Amino acid sequence: MPGPVLTAVATVLCAHGGQAQPVAPDGRVRAGGAPILVAGAPLLVAGCTNPPPPTGIGPCVSADFVTAAIRVRANGRPVILQDSAATCVPTGTPLAAVPAQFRVRGV
Repeated sequence: MPGPVLTAVATVLCAHGGQAQPVAPDGRVRAGGAPILVAGAPLLVAGCTNPPPPTGIGPCVSADFVTAAIRVRANGRPVILQDSAATCVPTGTPLAAVPAQFRVRGV
């Protein structure tokens, strides 16, 4: 499905409300003035409210996108779209993204 390309300034949240920030966005390609996110670049999650053991698994610490654009690449790596799926570690919960730009779209 086509969707907006995510950038480093997009709002990306774990299911528990933690804010995910990219560790290494693509510095050469920008959309809306911000570096885009590409497959293989992990995200760090801060502020997750999932309870620690023994009542819960613990807070989300990091996340990785498991799907990306099929046809659009930046520096040889698929770009991350708004509807790309991501999984948090260690909880396995998904991320939800709200793009900061809507002009650049990918498939």
